Amino acid sequence: GPCEGVEMGDDLWMARFLLHRVAEDFGLLVTMDPKPMQGEWKGAGAHTNFSTRKMREENGIIEIERAIDKLSRHHIRHIKAYDPHEGKDNERRLTGGNETSSIHDFSAGVANRGCSIRIPRECAEDRKGYLEDRRPSSNCDPYQVTEVLVKTCCLDE
Repeated sequence: GPCEGVEMGDDLWMARFLLHRVAEDFGLLVTMDPKPMQGEWKGAGAHTNFSTRKMREENGIIEIERAIDKLSRHHIRHIKAYDPHEGKDNERRLTGGNETSSIHDFSAGVANRGCSIRIPRECAEDRKGYLEDRRPSSNCDPYQVTEVLVKTCCLDE
């Protein structure tokens, strides 16, 4: 559900712990690798829904579009922050195929699962809501994801 600040990171780390712990009880091993096997499949991401109060207010789409513009200017910085190996893990996942964007190019669109930043159709129709950053890898550090999003979108860094 909706989280404020670092709460998202706390919740994700706890969920990962529980997943590993339950898997252990069944003799299973869990990996957070975004694409542990080669092949034509999507891999695993940590798609991140992000909004500010202004984005959720009337005509918040303007703020969403401003944030997307800022994100477009810092694509490489985000790619490096979104996986623990500065993009190397995500290179196998973000190929531009299988409903992923290319790791090399920034893109955004409405209801487009093949782009870097997706504006859900309902948010576009309501002209307010949130954006979905589809670039973070499943093995991301959620605190780094939060930090770089806030720095880029809110602090203009």
